[in-house]
Amino acid sequence: MLIIGIAGGTGCGKTTVVNQILNELPEGEVGVISQDSYYMDTTHLSYEERVKINFDHPRSIDFKLLEKHLKALRKNQAIEQPVYSFVKHNRTGDTIKTLPRKVMIVEGILIMSHPEIREMFDIKIFVHADSDERLIRRLKRDITERGRDINEVLTRYQTTLKPMHQQFIEPMKEYADIIIPNNKYNTVAVDIVKTIINEKLQ
Repeated sequence: MLIIGIAGGTGCGKTTVVNQILNELPEGEVGVISQDSYYMDTTHLSYEERVKINFDHPRSIDFKLLEKHLKALRKNQAIEQPVYSFVKHNRTGDTIKTLPRKVMIVEGILIMSHPEIREMFDIKIFVHADSDERLIRRLKRDITERGRDINEVLTRYQTTLKPMHQQFIEPMKEYADIIIPNNKYNTVAVDIVKTIINEKLQ
């Protein structure tokens, strides 16, 4: 099994890169795990308390469960990936059965900040995008998909998103095997990744 880690700041275009890779590879040979599924269970907290959590700090991620699941997949065992609700700021209680594949892609803003998880990646990719571009994408997504208002998004960006990006995400570039600029010129980088994956699959 080949495990690929794809990191980068919020709104940098990780999902776009993941989809570009998926579209070029044989169907059924690639699985995807999202860091977003592994936010800590906050059932014991009220909604008001959950809203105050800094979800951009590594402490908000259940890395132990993610590590356990990646090890199980490596042993060819299926896992039950948690389902997370951004509207409720909590896990829903449902899970998605995820089967082991030849290639597993793990994507998320903080996945390279945890040494044990980082060492499990055979290929480490960092998607880079301009900070203004990332903020615009985050605004659009949080307002249309997650029911936030503009003041809430901007306040969170200034108080947690930006400082957490500078502290925990941007420094992870140094661990990346490949840095992909998220613009119309990223096709070469994505082609290199696909070539590496295809070689490993053969």
